[in-house]
Amino acid sequence: KESTESSNTTIEDEDVKARKQEIIKVTEQLIEAINNGDFEAYTKICDPGLTAFEPEALGNLVEGMDFHRFYFENALSKSNKPIHTIILNPHVHLVGDDAACIAYIRLTQYMDGSGMPKTMQSEETRVWHRRDGKWQNVHFHRSGSPTVPI
Repeated sequence: KESTESSNTTIEDEDVKARKQEIIKVTEQLIEAINNGDFEAYTKICDPGLTAFEPEALGNLVEGMDFHRFYFENALSKSNKPIHTIILNPHVHLVGDDAACIAYIRLTQYMDGSGMPKTMQSEETRVWHRRDGKWQNVHFHRSGSPTVPI
């Protein structure tokens, strides 16, 4: 009997690992959409009622996509500079079958206006909710550097 319990635990552990990896992957896809200035891809990954605390909002809670659209249309999509992002130390909390929270450090590498390589850091937490089999970002909190390299 012990071996059965042990193998069940292993299967559960593998399932948990796979689900956590799924959250990391969808988070990477979201950041890729941001880096590419792809608002259409971003809206597919985010809930229309997305809420956020971020440096650009000056301490205010913003709701919906309009606030984010401004940055995509006026800064992110106009940037032809290469942007590379690394997610460091991701930690995923699974909250039931259809919700998860991920916290991580985001390093963004880019070339500044004078052609010098720069790195920005932000600390991010994202809350994900699975609806109809698809993960959607419903809330995030970002501290540190703004998204748009200056």
